[in-house]
Amino acid sequence: MSWLPTLIKACYFLAALLFILGLKRMSSPRTARGGIVWAGYGMLLAVLATFFLPDMHNRGLIIAAVLIGVSAAWWSGKRVAMTAMPQMVALYNGMGGGAAAAIGAVELIGYARGLGLLHAVPDTSPLRPESWAVNGLPPTLSPTELALGVLGALIGAVSFSGSLIAFAKLQGWLDKRFVFAGQRAVNLLLLAAAVVVGILLATGHASLPLILVFFALALLFGLMMTLPIGGADMPVVISLYNAFTGLAVAFEGFVLGNEAMIIAGMVVGAAGTLLTQLMAKAMNRSIGNVLFGSFGAAAGSEAQSIEGAQKPIDAADAAVMMAYAERVVIVPGYGLAVAQAQHKVWEFAQLLIKRGVKVKFAIHPVAGRMPGHMNVLLAEAGVPYDLIADMDDINPEFPATDVALVIGANDVVNPLAKTDPASPIYGMPILDVSNAKHVIVIKRGKGTGFAGIENALFYADNTRMLYGDGQAAVGELVTELKAIDA
Repeated sequence: MSWLPTLIKACYFLAALLFILGLKRMSSPRTARGGIVWAGYGMLLAVLATFFLPDMHNRGLIIAAVLIGVSAAWWSGKRVAMTAMPQMVALYNGMGGGAAAAIGAVELIGYARGLGLLHAVPDTSPLRPESWAVNGLPPTLSPTELALGVLGALIGAVSFSGSLIAFAKLQGWLDKRFVFAGQRAVNLLLLAAAVVVGILLATGHASLPLILVFFALALLFGLMMTLPIGGADMPVVISLYNAFTGLAVAFEGFVLGNEAMIIAGMVVGAAGTLLTQLMAKAMNRSIGNVLFGSFGAAAGSEAQSIEGAQKPIDAADAAVMMAYAERVVIVPGYGLAVAQAQHKVWEFAQLLIKRGVKVKFAIHPVAGRMPGHMNVLLAEAGVPYDLIADMDDINPEFPATDVALVIGANDVVNPLAKTDPASPIYGMPILDVSNAKHVIVIKRGKGTGFAGIENALFYADNTRMLYGDGQAAVGELVTELKAIDA
């Protein structure tokens, strides 16, 4: 079947087109669902084509692994709540990096065996049997393939362990930060050691002890790099590790000679890199500052004291204020996700719209715990896309807004980002909620946000606090608004 390799390459090419077109469609909320489906079809086509590679072995084990993975993904996709999507994305992203690192490990062990250093290792690679040289034959990995395999393994291992820490933080299993004196120096030493060992492996000095040391250093560096990062930086961290995973997959695809892996990895790596830059820009910080600046570590030590007191309001007065307003802007945050209040919020917005109130939703680029978190929640509730505005578009409209309703957002509406140079979030672009004529904040209590920074907005003269669970508080607003219309 001389035509089979050509058919497989054609399938890979079609899969690559589906990846790229799917990613393009994901750039708009209106077409994002279709984009995910297109990319899914591309991945299915690439996987099926791979099974027909002439040198593929252990198909039974691979099918079993695929079935286990698909079953776990299907179950978690159905069961995991929207509030837990950020940590699920972090976990799945880590699995991709771990898979790339595992491929690199297989290739390095095969290379070492080909050098005659690992005679006891069985010749059972299901991925690239021809690279497992036997009987003293020279290894088939070229110097370029070996170097890219080591680099992909390093990046994949860092993404794997770092994503697991990000998952644990978002899940609430770890403290938001872990810092100690000399931490940056320790991290740099770990990275330098991993690079040195990687260079030894890439220059042909492969042995099982050296391979084990290499992966131990890479995994440890991923852990240590992520532990000191504050929770408010998680959107950037998730995007960055997504880019790492894509690059690792692309490098290992080159080693395996698999075009689908190369293209998919490059697309994911490029998209993750661009998204990371956008997230960092939205926080007015460099990626290096995110990784090494210990953002959020200054929790509870804000330099600028905040005068005044938080002024409460009840649901009846808040409902009346918005019922007779001309313009209302609703600002969702992670508290809305925790309370699963998106459906109630949209019900409340619809009641306002029926009264002739102009309603918009304002989304900060890093609101929630991952990029696009709030957009997904609002889309799930059925909010029309034309009512959702980005930060740059909505900020000029706040001075003409009668009421800004903030639900669970904290750091992304904190005026200290503009007024206090000593604040950890100083310089971060925010939603200019404080410029609205009136501000109503729905909040469970008087605590600080995820970054641990006090919010000056809550003490402003034009701000009133509606305390309580997000869904319950909005439910009260709906009840009071209906009573006005009755």
